[in-house]
Amino acid sequence: MPNCKSFLVTEAERKHVRRRARFQQHRDASCHYFCVCVCVWQDKAPKEIHAILKETLGEQAPLYATIKNWVAQFKRGDFSICDAPRPGRTNTVTTPDNVDQIHDLILEDRRISVKSIAEQLGISRERVGYTIHEDLDMGKLSAKWVPKCLNADQKLQRC
Repeated sequence: MPNCKSFLVTEAERKHVRRRARFQQHRDASCHYFCVCVCVWQDKAPKEIHAILKETLGEQAPLYATIKNWVAQFKRGDFSICDAPRPGRTNTVTTPDNVDQIHDLILEDRRISVKSIAEQLGISRERVGYTIHEDLDMGKLSAKWVPKCLNADQKLQRC
Protein backbone atom coordinates (compact mmCIF):
# COMPACT_ATOMS: atom_id res chain seq x y z
CA MET A 1 0.00 0.00 0.00
CA PRO A 2 1.53 3.36 -0.98
CA ASN A 3 2.27 5.87 1.72
CA CYS A 4 0.07 8.79 0.70
CA LYS A 5 -2.36 11.22 2.23
CA SER A 6 -6.01 10.53 1.63
CA PHE A 7 -7.99 13.33 0.00
CA LEU A 8 -10.63 13.00 2.71
CA VAL A 9 -8.20 13.48 5.64
CA THR A 10 -8.40 16.99 7.09
CA GLU A 11 -5.43 19.31 7.43
CA ALA A 12 -5.77 19.12 11.23
CA GLU A 13 -5.35 15.32 11.13
CA ARG A 14 -2.27 15.65 8.88
CA LYS A 15 -0.74 18.19 11.26
CA HIS A 16 -1.46 15.91 14.21
CA VAL A 17 0.42 13.03 12.53
CA ARG A 18 3.38 15.31 11.69
CA ARG A 19 3.41 16.70 15.24
CA ARG A 20 3.50 13.19 16.77
CA ALA A 21 6.38 12.17 14.48
CA ARG A 22 8.36 15.29 15.47
CA PHE A 23 7.60 14.61 19.16
CA GLN A 24 8.96 11.06 18.84
CA GLN A 25 12.15 12.31 17.18
CA HIS A 26 12.51 15.06 19.81
CA ARG A 27 11.99 12.57 22.66
CA ASP A 28 14.68 10.24 21.28
CA ALA A 29 17.10 13.14 20.80
CA SER A 30 16.40 14.37 24.34
CA CYS A 31 17.27 10.95 25.73
CA HIS A 32 20.55 10.87 23.76
CA TYR A 33 21.28 14.44 24.86
CA PHE A 34 20.81 13.47 28.52
CA CYS A 35 23.14 10.45 28.15
CA VAL A 36 25.84 12.68 26.66
CA CYS A 37 25.31 15.19 29.49
CA VAL A 38 25.87 12.47 32.11
CA CYS A 39 29.00 11.26 30.32
CA VAL A 40 30.39 14.81 30.23
CA TRP A 41 29.89 15.07 33.98
CA GLN A 42 31.93 11.87 34.26
CA ASP A 43 34.75 13.60 32.27
CA LYS A 44 34.49 11.30 29.25
CA ALA A 45 35.86 12.42 25.87
CA PRO A 46 33.49 12.82 22.86
CA LYS A 47 35.02 9.76 21.12
CA GLU A 48 34.46 7.64 24.22
CA ILE A 49 30.87 8.88 24.56
CA HIS A 50 30.22 8.12 20.89
CA ALA A 51 31.63 4.60 21.30
CA ILE A 52 29.37 3.97 24.32
CA LEU A 53 26.25 5.23 22.52
CA LYS A 54 27.14 3.33 19.34
CA GLU A 55 27.53 0.12 21.34
CA THR A 56 24.27 0.70 23.20
CA LEU A 57 22.04 2.16 20.46
CA GLY A 58 23.61 0.79 17.29
CA GLU A 59 22.31 2.61 14.20
CA GLN A 60 20.12 4.90 16.33
CA ALA A 61 23.16 6.57 17.94
CA PRO A 62 23.78 10.24 17.12
CA LEU A 63 26.68 11.08 14.85
CA TYR A 64 30.08 11.82 16.34
CA ALA A 65 29.87 15.45 15.13
CA THR A 66 26.57 15.89 17.00
CA ILE A 67 28.04 14.50 20.20
CA LYS A 68 31.10 16.72 19.81
CA ASN A 69 28.83 19.79 19.44
CA TRP A 70 26.79 18.78 22.50
CA VAL A 71 29.95 18.31 24.59
CA ALA A 72 31.19 21.78 23.57
CA GLN A 73 27.76 23.20 24.42
CA PHE A 74 27.83 21.60 27.88
CA LYS A 75 31.32 22.91 28.55
CA ARG A 76 30.07 26.43 27.76
CA GLY A 77 27.40 25.91 30.44
CA ASP A 78 24.45 25.65 28.05
CA PHE A 79 22.30 22.67 29.03
CA SER A 80 19.19 23.77 27.12
CA ILE A 81 17.36 21.17 25.03
CA CYS A 82 15.45 23.72 22.94
CA ASP A 83 16.89 25.42 19.86
CA ALA A 84 17.84 29.06 20.23
CA PRO A 85 15.68 31.53 18.29
CA ARG A 86 17.05 32.22 14.83
CA PRO A 87 16.95 35.46 12.90
CA GLY A 88 14.92 35.69 9.73
CA ARG A 89 11.45 36.30 8.52
CA THR A 90 8.71 34.13 9.95
CA ASN A 91 6.33 32.29 7.67
CA THR A 92 3.24 34.50 7.56
CA VAL A 93 1.64 33.40 4.30
CA THR A 94 1.11 29.66 4.71
CA THR A 95 -1.51 29.90 7.41
CA PRO A 96 -4.35 27.40 7.90
CA ASP A 97 -6.76 30.11 6.73
CA ASN A 98 -4.86 30.62 3.44
CA VAL A 99 -4.57 26.85 2.91
CA ASP A 100 -8.34 26.53 3.36
CA GLN A 101 -8.99 29.44 0.95
CA ILE A 102 -6.74 27.89 -1.69
CA HIS A 103 -8.46 24.53 -1.23
CA ASP A 104 -11.91 26.14 -1.54
CA LEU A 105 -10.91 27.96 -4.75
CA ILE A 106 -9.62 24.70 -6.25
CA LEU A 107 -12.78 22.79 -5.31
CA GLU A 108 -14.86 25.59 -6.80
CA ASP A 109 -12.98 25.48 -10.13
CA ARG A 110 -10.58 22.60 -10.74
CA ARG A 111 -9.14 24.35 -13.82
CA ILE A 112 -8.06 27.46 -11.91
CA SER A 113 -4.44 28.51 -12.40
CA VAL A 114 -1.86 29.21 -9.74
CA LYS A 115 -1.53 32.74 -11.09
CA SER A 116 -5.23 33.52 -10.64
CA ILE A 117 -5.25 32.04 -7.11
CA ALA A 118 -2.23 34.18 -6.23
CA GLU A 119 -3.91 37.31 -7.62
CA GLN A 120 -7.18 36.64 -5.78
CA LEU A 121 -5.49 36.03 -2.42
CA GLY A 122 -2.68 38.55 -2.84
CA ILE A 123 0.18 36.11 -2.19
CA SER A 124 3.07 34.93 -4.37
CA ARG A 125 2.67 32.26 -7.05
CA GLU A 126 5.55 30.28 -5.52
CA ARG A 127 3.81 30.12 -2.13
CA VAL A 128 0.50 29.11 -3.75
CA GLY A 129 2.26 26.35 -5.72
CA TYR A 130 4.03 25.11 -2.59
CA THR A 131 0.76 25.07 -0.65
CA ILE A 132 -1.05 23.15 -3.39
CA HIS A 133 1.69 20.55 -3.85
CA GLU A 134 2.95 20.13 -0.27
CA ASP A 135 0.10 21.06 2.09
CA LEU A 136 -2.87 19.97 -0.03
CA ASP A 137 -0.93 17.17 -1.79
CA MET A 138 -2.50 17.92 -5.16
CA GLY A 139 -1.15 18.04 -8.71
CA LYS A 140 -2.28 19.15 -12.17
CA LEU A 141 -3.70 16.39 -14.37
CA SER A 142 -5.26 17.20 -17.74
CA ALA A 143 -5.51 20.87 -16.75
CA LYS A 144 -7.37 19.97 -13.53
CA TRP A 145 -6.13 20.00 -9.94
CA VAL A 146 -6.55 16.54 -8.45
CA PRO A 147 -5.27 14.87 -5.30
CA LYS A 148 -2.04 12.95 -5.89
CA CYS A 149 -3.41 9.79 -4.33
CA LEU A 150 -6.99 8.78 -5.12
CA ASN A 151 -8.93 5.75 -4.03
CA ALA A 152 -11.13 3.85 -6.52
CA ASP A 153 -14.35 5.75 -5.67
CA GLN A 154 -12.66 9.12 -6.07
CA LYS A 155 -11.25 8.09 -9.46
CA LEU A 156 -14.78 7.23 -10.68
CA GLN A 157 -16.24 10.50 -9.36
CA ARG A 158 -13.70 12.79 -11.06
CA CYS A 159 -14.80 11.78 -14.61
